[in-house]
Amino acid sequence: MITSYERMIARRYLLPGQGERFIVLVAGISLVAVALGVAALIAVMSVMNGFRAELFDRFQGLNGHAVAQGYGGRLPDWQRVVDLALETPGVTSATPLIEQPLMASANGRVEGVLVRGMRVEDILKTDVIAQTVQSGDINRLKPGDPVAAIGARLAENLGVKVGDRIALIAPQGTVTPFGTVPRIVSYEIVATFEIGIYDFDKAFVVLPLDQAQILFDLGEDVGMVMMTSINPDRIDQYMRPLAEKIGLSALITDWRQLNSALFEALIVEQVVMFWVLSIIILVAVFNILSSLIMLVRAKTRDIAILRTMGASRGALMRVFMMVGTSIGALGVLLGLALGFLVLHFRQQIVGGFAAISGTNLWDPSVRYLTELPAKTDPAEVVGTVLLTLALAFLATIYPAWKAASTDPVTVLRYE
Repeated sequence: MITSYERMIARRYLLPGQGERFIVLVAGISLVAVALGVAALIAVMSVMNGFRAELFDRFQGLNGHAVAQGYGGRLPDWQRVVDLALETPGVTSATPLIEQPLMASANGRVEGVLVRGMRVEDILKTDVIAQTVQSGDINRLKPGDPVAAIGARLAENLGVKVGDRIALIAPQGTVTPFGTVPRIVSYEIVATFEIGIYDFDKAFVVLPLDQAQILFDLGEDVGMVMMTSINPDRIDQYMRPLAEKIGLSALITDWRQLNSALFEALIVEQVVMFWVLSIIILVAVFNILSSLIMLVRAKTRDIAILRTMGASRGALMRVFMMVGTSIGALGVLLGLALGFLVLHFRQQIVGGFAAISGTNLWDPSVRYLTELPAKTDPAEVVGTVLLTLALAFLATIYPAWKAASTDPVTVLRYE
């Protein structure tokens, strides 16, 4: 139990006198170091959480949680697969689609593209496409019409806009005595969209399903069925009974298998960054330790007098523990404010550094996403606060013990 006089002495020691300015300086440096460590840890972990969450949401919003892919790129009995998927507990949707890489040409330019054919109603339900339209009208995608929606970066690379035409070149063409002539089909661009993942925005072309079937000469077949579930972390449990029902008609692959290397690398990087940045807090805590040791040395006479006046060893330990923990707590509060401030203005900060240095610090072609994301995990914030306070408390134990061990007889012998 901390008494009122112990709190009064601790407040007095937090602001030493004029002859102890150096102690104040070291304590201030300790406070700032703790604040910077907490701010850096919160900001970096939030950005990494946001990066992973954005990638996860957009990848799964576009590719679902699992796909049942037909062998040889054809799935003739796709309707049965869709019905079986929808009957499977945990599966919320099953979407037939065709997806193949092709070449696209416009204005004398040629780009590699990823063509996806979907039913129009399914396209409109895919939020990462329907809700990210940059120009045009996605509702102009109609079955039977040679129309397409393309990624915004692809439109820039080809130099096209809404209303222009894009030619898709399919290798499955007409067989002639001189060989196979590729099929070239022209489509009107009715919309451009920006998913936010650079690799998709520079390559994605969306067609109505019937147009994709004509382009790839699939008749009434599709290439795969994309499925989503209630909980993507339990997708393997949902897919196991479905795989038994489908048998050898299709191969089921879930999101872990499709993107395992990327997301596992992000998790490893996140753990490593947490411990690396924790070293900043550890260094700050050593500053608290050094400042308390200097404070104890400077206050040896005062401590001896307090002991002769009846202050117990426990009371002196509590006083110096309170001083060190208070520095840590103030640093945590300042760090929280600074960290959330950095997160709020993160895009402006990146833009400012880019303008000063003349380099693009967030190149979407390298970092997948077009903007710097952030997602703060309350559990991580609480963990950071508790870790910092615990380290600050541990740093006070030795100086407090030294203060409590002061022998007043030895100190005041010649006073």
